[in-house]
Amino acid sequence: MTDAPDYAAGFGPFDGRIWLNCSHQGPIPRVAADAARDAIAVKQAPFRLVEPGIFQEVPRRLRTSLARLINVAADDVILGNSTTYGLSLFVRGLEWHRGDEVLVVDGDFPAVLFPWLALRDQGVTIRKLTPRGAMVTAEDLAAELRPNTRVFCTTWVHSFRGSMVDVPSLAAACRANGTLFALNASQGMGTRPFDAAASGVDLVTSCGFKYLCGPYGTGFCWIRPDVRHALRPPQSYWLANLTADDLAGSFREELKPDVGARAFDVFGTANFFNFQAWNASVEYLLAAGLERIHTWDQSLVSRLIEGISSDRRWTISSPTAGPSRTTIVVFSAETPEQTSAAFQALREKGIFVAMRRGNIRVSPHLYNVAADIDAALGVLART
Repeated sequence: MTDAPDYAAGFGPFDGRIWLNCSHQGPIPRVAADAARDAIAVKQAPFRLVEPGIFQEVPRRLRTSLARLINVAADDVILGNSTTYGLSLFVRGLEWHRGDEVLVVDGDFPAVLFPWLALRDQGVTIRKLTPRGAMVTAEDLAAELRPNTRVFCTTWVHSFRGSMVDVPSLAAACRANGTLFALNASQGMGTRPFDAAASGVDLVTSCGFKYLCGPYGTGFCWIRPDVRHALRPPQSYWLANLTADDLAGSFREELKPDVGARAFDVFGTANFFNFQAWNASVEYLLAAGLERIHTWDQSLVSRLIEGISSDRRWTISSPTAGPSRTTIVVFSAETPEQTSAAFQALREKGIFVAMRRGNIRVSPHLYNVAADIDAALGVLART
């Protein structure tokens, strides 16, 4: 790791602490903090709000950056505020019938499960698939799909298990059954390239505050255009139909027949406090290069796995090699008490990880360095 890129210089300061919990919250880079401060300055001097570009330029630039991130057209990006926002577009936009079914994976993250529960009042069944292994496979899915399965929903990278699914194979199984495939990509987006159109998914949604290093309350989604055209927009938003400049003259109070993906945007797309800073974060990641970030992240993961594996007191439950390995490492000690003691010891040394379902979860990202991993391993060795 002597030729490591100096990503860490773009983040912080961390005041001597070590943040290995990006699966919960990612820090914003310094360029994003500068953008946030500029946004606050604009609101402090509101005459700057009438300068050209604020209400149109902020969402336009963000759509463009996110489109580059997942290799789609900018006009097809939907601006949201969370992972759940994207899934709710299917919940509220599809025409549901009594007897329809949504298939989810048992043990998945709550954000993937809860949005569908509201459909029970319409006679829609929410059924759980129990995979044979750590993650659902195409074979598991094909065996569970039924003629009335309207939507299958799962996560790309499992928050609790640290495993990654084979998205194209799951998409192929869904297509063969005529089932829509909705994917939560929050724990993988920003750690490696993702081509939405080529993946075969019908909807991909992600928050922006984990590995995309944006402010909390950010998110986006993409819906395959032919599927999106069949959805009912959940609301009517004036900025999707007019611009702020239109208010200077006469305008018609009518909805445009087709405003594309903007019809599905969250309200407040000129949210420059969040979106201006988040766009700076996404542009920073794109400039660094997702392939290079992936290589760096995996070097950190390899270092962590090697260190943990050398101590027989620990058992790693997340993948240690192969295509399902991610930036999340999940492990535990022989007893819950020992695991909890290790977690507390790390926290006392200013090393922040997560406890999830009785396991320690470590999730580094590009702002971490080899010394961060070594410090965590040192605490574990002394626990």
